This record gives sequence, C-alpha cells and structure tokens, in this order.
Amino acid sequence: MMEAFRRKTRTLNLGDIKVGGEAPVSVQSMCNTDTRDVVATLKQIDDLVDAGCEIVRCAVPDDVAAMALGDIVKNCPIPLIADIHFDYRLALKAVQSGVAGLRINPGNIGETWKVAEVVKACSEQQLPIRIGVNGGSLEKELLEKYGHASPQAMVDSALGHIRILEDLGYEQMKVSLKASDVRRTVAAYRLLADEVDYPLHIGVTEAGTTWSGTIKSAAGLGALLYDGIGDTLRVSLTGDPVDEVRVGWEILKAMEMRQRGPVFVSCPTCGRCQIDLIPVAEEVEQRLQSLPAPLTIAVMGCVVNGPGEAREADLGIAGGKEMGLLFRKGEIIKRVPQAQLADALVSEAISMAEEQADSAN
Repeated sequence: MMEAFRRKTRTLNLGDIKVGGEAPVSVQSMCNTDTRDVVATLKQIDDLVDAGCEIVRCAVPDDVAAMALGDIVKNCPIPLIADIHFDYRLALKAVQSGVAGLRINPGNIGETWKVAEVVKACSEQQLPIRIGVNGGSLEKELLEKYGHASPQAMVDSALGHIRILEDLGYEQMKVSLKASDVRRTVAAYRLLADEVDYPLHIGVTEAGTTWSGTIKSAAGLGALLYDGIGDTLRVSLTGDPVDEVRVGWEILKAMEMRQRGPVFVSCPTCGRCQIDLIPVAEEVEQRLQSLPAPLTIAVMGCVVNGPGEAREADLGIAGGKEMGLLFRKGEIIKRVPQAQLADALVSEAISMAEEQADSAN
C-alpha cells in the first residue's frame, strides 16, 4: 500500500477511537432509526458495526430521545455521538448519558451562557465537539454578504463557531463543511484546511440515493483524501446506512489508505471474452463482501490482460473458452468449467482467509 500524504492536525479521542494526528481515517455513519426506539437503534448499530462502522451518530430531537441514549450507550460497541440542534439542555442530558461526543453548532444553541454550560460539561468529561456546517443552513447574515452558500461563506460560518468555543477556552473540536455538490464541498474544505489545524470530518451531504450518492461521494472524498484532507468520513446516502459504511471503506481502499476485506479487480468484458463473466463477478463480490481478510481477487475474462491481473492478485481467474484458470499467489492451481468458477473462487478465498487468521493467532 502506498503511503498517503496527510495534513497535520491535532488528535482527539472519541471513546477508544483516535481522530486526527497520525490516526487512520475512520469510517462513520448515522442511524436513521427513531432514537427513542432503543431496540431498533441497537439492531441497526450492530448491522453497522458488522459492516465496519467505527463511530456512530444518533439524532436527539427531544427529551425522550435524550433519555434513551443511556440504554443505547450501555450496549453500543463503538463510540456514539449525539446530534443536537438548538436546545442546550438536550446536549447536557446527552453528556450525562455517557456519549463519546457531541455534534452541535454553537451559533444555533443560543446565548453564550448556554454554550458555556455545554462546553463545561464536555470539558469535565473530556468529550470532543464536532462543529457541523451545512451549506443548506448557513446564517442569514452570511447569505446576505455572499449572496449564496459559497465555499467562503461556509468557511466563515465554521470560523465563527470555532471562535465561540475558543473564547470559552475549549479546543477539543473537529469540523465539517458539507454541501450537496462536490465542487463547493471540496473548495470549502481546502480553504478551511489552510486556516486551522483541527481534525476535519469530511463528506458530501445529501449526496443522493445509493447509486448517485456513491458516485458524488467518491468524487468529493477522493479529491480531499488525495490532498491529505480528512480525518474521519461519512458517506451520506438516501437508503440503508450500512451501504454508507461499505462505500466509505471502498473509497479508503481505492485511495490505498486503509484495507478491510477484499479488493475486487474485474474486467469490463469485450468481444474477446468467451465466458459469461458478469454474473460470475457479481456473485463472487456479493458472496465475499463480508470476508474480513484483505485479499485482492481478480475476475478476468480473456487471455489478453486476464493472466497478468490474475497472477498479480492473491486469487484470480482468467477466462478461456467456457472455462477459466484459477490462480493462487501467481500460480495456476486448477482449470475450472464456467459453471463452477464462482464456487471455486469463493471456496479458495475462504480457505485463504482462514489460513491468514490461523497464522495471525
């Protein structure tokens, strides 16, 4: 894996997860369950953790949700962040429940004394605060000044919130600057990265459905990560948040920044392909998506690039006429009929993963 450039930032502790500094970029998501429904929320958190989620956030819209946080936190295996707007009392109750951090905008909490109460509670518990700026909800005066939610307007909003906390002597914060379009999001983060050394939570907000949102998120997050910007990320999709986690990991894997589970290589197919490769590739990916071992698996359809890619991978198939050669660590281990290709590759991948686990123990 190539070593990626990372912007130097302060380090925060979210429970047992470090954010910023030399810590790896963490993957997080947000529950879309009703926080007041403890059972449903914990079930979704378990699903997120199985997919690789490292930090989870829950909305806290009222007192009942705030009261439910205690039971959720007790049974949550990863750090939980409470998402608070407007009511400082909800933030105080969330801190009392044992959350690992808060997501607030100090400016919408109200009077300075209310923000000071929240800061005091977080300081006593050593809890970080995320300032979350969203292009869709900027302050009226900034919209009047800039005419729209421009990247600079978003940065000015963030700096204003940062100053509120700094004036209260609080610096355990991370910041996000999210818009629903890629170029504005990237531009805003680049501007802020030159202004502060706080860790940055990156994401393209309201990115869309799983299909379009994945593409927008990959474009935006990929650009920022290549610049060394980003210490934790969330992919925002309209759908199952488990998909947010899977996409987040795939982005980090594509940027060669982290590894979790297989990396799949498969050819786009062309007129040279003599096997029905597409269903084979889709079946292999679907059946192995939860495999924890960081294997590179190649599913190739013809003799031009197939043997080379298959040899470079941990496991691979190179298609021939209604059959394929199965490679393991660069060596051909068997010739497999088309109908058995997916089974053979999956079986070999599981076997290799088990061998890796045994050697690690």
